[in-house]
Amino acid sequence: MSGKRTAGMLLALLLLTGFLALHTDLLLGDTAPHPETDTTQVYIELDSMRTVRAHLIREGALRLPPIPPEAIDNETLWLARVIYSETKRPEEMELVAWVVRNRVETRYRGKTTYREVVLDPFQFSAFIPYNPRRHYYMRLTPYSKAPGWQQALSIAYYVRFADSTHRPFSIRTRHFFSEQSMTGRLMPIWAEGVHPIRPTRYQIDERRFRFYEDIS
Repeated sequence: MSGKRTAGMLLALLLLTGFLALHTDLLLGDTAPHPETDTTQVYIELDSMRTVRAHLIREGALRLPPIPPEAIDNETLWLARVIYSETKRPEEMELVAWVVRNRVETRYRGKTTYREVVLDPFQFSAFIPYNPRRHYYMRLTPYSKAPGWQQALSIAYYVRFADSTHRPFSIRTRHFFSEQSMTGRLMPIWAEGVHPIRPTRYQIDERRFRFYEDIS
């Protein structure tokens, strides 16, 4: 807990590429670097992320800026891997990330780290041992250049260190399923007769993702 608190105070800062000096250009779509600005050192405090997200969305900039690779620790990397394996849409990745964080913080199925939660047998489809994509996702690093991967790293970093008040649903929300990924199969047994909950952020197509709380 002390390590996480230290990370929250000292390292839980989201990189905004030139935001403090260049935010007008960024939001208007001009992302050309300014030589007089060291963009690798421009951060904002994570507690301000809610305001920043709202500002970016108002201006039509829907992507979070990248995080320096050296700021991505192993636990954040595992979180990024699993959300990227589930979807490439940023708003969906954020919600999935919170489900994973909820599992870690409630010690669901006895797992206490992000790596343990992701590799928990038969919990996340891409990491099932016989899934041919498992090897691909497990090899992703902070330096990988796959389309959308750097955005997944940014979202994982934000969710992992965000204040709990930013949670889009209760900490008891530890399950989701995607109807699209279950083509030709019935919904999971644990979801039968259970109504999905609605996150406080984003209008998610239920055919893509449904989120559930209080599933044992």
